[in-house]
Amino acid sequence: MAKKYDYLIVGAGLFGSVFAYEASKLNKKCLVIDRRDHIGGNIYCENIEGINVHKYGAHIFHTSNKKIWDYINQFATFNRYINSPIANYKGEIYNLPFNMNTFNKLWGVITPQEAKNKIEEQKKEYSINIPKNLEEQAISLVGFDIYEKLIKGYTEKQWGRSTIDLPSFIIKRLPVRFTYDNNYFDDKYQGIPEGGYNIIIEKMLKDVDVKLSTDFFSDREKFEMMADKIVFTGMIDEFYNYKFGLLQYRSLEFKHEILEKENYQGNAVVNYTDRETPYTRIIEHKHFEFGNQEKTVITKEYPSEWKVGDEPYYPVNDDRNSNIFKLYKDLADKEKNVIFGGRLADYKYYDMHHVIYHALEALSREFGSLF
Repeated sequence: MAKKYDYLIVGAGLFGSVFAYEASKLNKKCLVIDRRDHIGGNIYCENIEGINVHKYGAHIFHTSNKKIWDYINQFATFNRYINSPIANYKGEIYNLPFNMNTFNKLWGVITPQEAKNKIEEQKKEYSINIPKNLEEQAISLVGFDIYEKLIKGYTEKQWGRSTIDLPSFIIKRLPVRFTYDNNYFDDKYQGIPEGGYNIIIEKMLKDVDVKLSTDFFSDREKFEMMADKIVFTGMIDEFYNYKFGLLQYRSLEFKHEILEKENYQGNAVVNYTDRETPYTRIIEHKHFEFGNQEKTVITKEYPSEWKVGDEPYYPVNDDRNSNIFKLYKDLADKEKNVIFGGRLADYKYYDMHHVIYHALEALSREFGSLF
């Protein structure tokens, strides 16, 4: 019996949407399904009080790849937003990433050499040759003051563990700039789509069949019979029924608030780097698009341990999980009719430009070097 679709795409996020868009241009019939009741995955925005609220955390598009920048710009016009987060440590405000503004606030230094000398002085004081944990790794890279105020508390909240119990490889390097530059990213291209990210996904899926609030695993056999091939963007261990064990993640809880004021914190992103504040950061969404609405919407992000049924956000890429993922990856590589892609299928944290790049790569493998 002929199957109804060429491709069943599990997940209406960025990877699945790019694949569906390009495949449909080649006259391939695609069905996209998603557990959630909306398209867009984690880049979905909800319009609240005229503000595009990033429902699953801040998403700033950035890349140095002109091909990817040109690709995404066919779907939306991007504004001039530059990501310049600040850190709040017990009421003290510091610029991120670590730069001369940060060092001046910490130590009163003026010149790059003074800042370098101060960092080296603190590193020598601890004489760490081979870092045994994240704490020692951080101090060996940037000294004690930066570690204590801007790394320790934030990291312990993010991972739910003490820094002395976290492996050193989590922060192999830390961005340190000896310039007065608050731009968080080094990429050539950066911005937020005017009108939010939904515009992009809606255009990608305009000519594609989509079914929302639909769980692939609720009737897997039926869905597998609907298409010649599957593009799977969910958790790779779930695809294989956790046969080698669960891969671990950190999850997030987002608490959104509408405030009766025009401007709450004066910046889109403020990280709270002390251990006592239960959330890691507050997002004020209107600043992404330079809004002047009378009200504002903020989101507090609370990290949490992940369990089956929770939304997975950050893979825990330690040795245990890496070994388990390799077992699943070996199985995935043998599949003839399943294409795996995206952060959950690859068990890797991706920025948006990485997702697009890998989706186009998958399309090129499938249809030839068209992209």
